[in-house]
Amino acid sequence: MSLQKLNNVLNQYVEEVKAKGTAKGKEKVITTIIPPSGEKGPRYLVEGYGNKEFVKMNSNSYLGVSLRKDVVHAEEMASEKYGVGPGAVRFISGTHKPHVELEARLAKFHGRESAMIFSSAYVTSMGVIYPLTTPETVIISDELNHNCIINGIKLTRPAAKFIYKHNDMKDLEAKLNEAVGQGKRCLVITDGVFSMRGDYCPFQEFVNICQKFEDKFEEGVTTIADDSHGVGAYGKTGRGTEEVTGAKVDILIGTLGKAFGVNGGYVVASKAVINFLRETAPMYIYSNPITVGEAAAAIKVLDIVESEEGLRILKHIQAMTARFEKGLVDNGYETIPGPHPVTPLMVRDTQKTSEIVQWLTDHGILATGLNYPVVPKGSEEIRFQINGDHTAADIDYVIEVLKAYKKQNG
Repeated sequence: MSLQKLNNVLNQYVEEVKAKGTAKGKEKVITTIIPPSGEKGPRYLVEGYGNKEFVKMNSNSYLGVSLRKDVVHAEEMASEKYGVGPGAVRFISGTHKPHVELEARLAKFHGRESAMIFSSAYVTSMGVIYPLTTPETVIISDELNHNCIINGIKLTRPAAKFIYKHNDMKDLEAKLNEAVGQGKRCLVITDGVFSMRGDYCPFQEFVNICQKFEDKFEEGVTTIADDSHGVGAYGKTGRGTEEVTGAKVDILIGTLGKAFGVNGGYVVASKAVINFLRETAPMYIYSNPITVGEAAAAIKVLDIVESEEGLRILKHIQAMTARFEKGLVDNGYETIPGPHPVTPLMVRDTQKTSEIVQWLTDHGILATGLNYPVVPKGSEEIRFQINGDHTAADIDYVIEVLKAYKKQNG
């Protein structure tokens, strides 16, 4: 046997994607990180670009703490004590004290009874949706939910599935009405912050509508939100979309790999839900947890977020986000305004998106163009992400580069 036939098919697929202009393209490899200096935040050297310095505008590390010496030290000390890997899954001696401590801190941080950590946020969503879906479960999902939610639903065999228009609470209510009588249990799933747009679900209205249907399902209506882009990134104290909207969902999924700058995912909920998931979620049961060093680093980041310094970092992110949004609008660009540091430049054209990204690259700016099928046709964009280690000078430089592009190209 050989891979020749399969290779031919796969190579053809990749060439077709490239021809359409929707290929992810060659990955940029960061070789060196230059610490902040003067008015500049950190700069990055990229393989193939020599000594050209880049400002990174496409990082999920919203708090900008992953390079901090105290966070790095916390990870190093835990690795020195426990080793670089857990060596097993959780129920086969893979659980170490910092794992348990981190879960307790996350539960307290979000005001929940219990928490559990997964190897990533992507598998957390799948590991929550899959076990909670029975053959008598109805699932209702926002049309712009993240790929992890979409694939989590694909793993299941629900009694029925409904997709409501993005953030359209009237359509959500209509779908709930339609779902009545089609299953015993109803799961309503949304992103907190929608990662491609930076907008967010109106949790207060979302929860209130779902509550109206609680008695119409034998096992109730359960609200689930993946707020991986929201947790730690915005809200006065970094509690994300729940803090911004003043409402809590039943089950909240978060990540350690974005604002917290580490790695891993987690879910917080009631003890009953978490105990059930520990017994049933294959993504948890059969996968190693994050390293002990990563758990210790995440605990340190929580210490920072819950301090006065954390409040200052969050205020800085808010100010830099507003500064960047204003710069885009003042220079004739379209964006989706909002408090979250995801700030999209809406281009709405695949070729032009690629052109602007190349212009930014030529001028030492790392930014990500999002084309179909990652986003719907007509919604092509460049997603900028403001971080806590961006300075006012960094923001102004990016705006000046975009201003120059507009002047030259219209």
